[in-house]
Amino acid sequence: NCQRDGWSVTLARLGSSSSARFATRPDKMGIDLDHNSRNHHKHRKVIKSENTYMQLLSKLYNFLQRRTQSNFNKVVAQRLIMSNMNRPPVSLSRVARAASTKGDDFIVVAVANVTDDVRLVVVPKLNVCALRFSESARARIEKAGGRCLTFDQLAVERPTGSKTVLIRGPRNAREAVKHFGPAPGVPDSHTKPYTRSRGRKFEMARGRRASRGFKV
Repeated sequence: NCQRDGWSVTLARLGSSSSARFATRPDKMGIDLDHNSRNHHKHRKVIKSENTYMQLLSKLYNFLQRRTQSNFNKVVAQRLIMSNMNRPPVSLSRVARAASTKGDDFIVVAVANVTDDVRLVVVPKLNVCALRFSESARARIEKAGGRCLTFDQLAVERPTGSKTVLIRGPRNAREAVKHFGPAPGVPDSHTKPYTRSRGRKFEMARGRRASRGFKV
């Protein structure tokens, strides 16, 4: 009752009814809106690499995506600021497979490193643009009559990304990804367990299964 009387006195002191309309009750809790920790996007906005060449490329393709309205430049600008884990290397066989469906004037673009693939016996004539080429991959491409381009050269030749094929490497091919998912041993789980080895002496705890002598 004292609290209600105090609230009545407070409303009376406010004077006009219009002011009382906007007053809130002291025993009513508000909502604490947290816009800084849980409700923001987790993707990168700027490049974090300290490599000067990567910073210049990011600046270049941010300019191109703003001035050309090209979706190709927008995607390249986004991939340039990705972490190394999200820019896995691309094998030479993957580049050749992407170029096989296009003409000779097309350029295969990979915002990643291009590495050699010994499984690819014959390398066709390729025009490839990438961040970096391994020595053997560059040698095989140039020996077949192809070209290894950098992204600043690509920006001069194809400023809007016309006649290009944009590819990327397998992001989930890492060893760590094999251990993600439901716990090993649960039904329908294909998650790889963290064990020293596979065999008779490893991961053989008791459980309700036929190999441990369990019968229904």
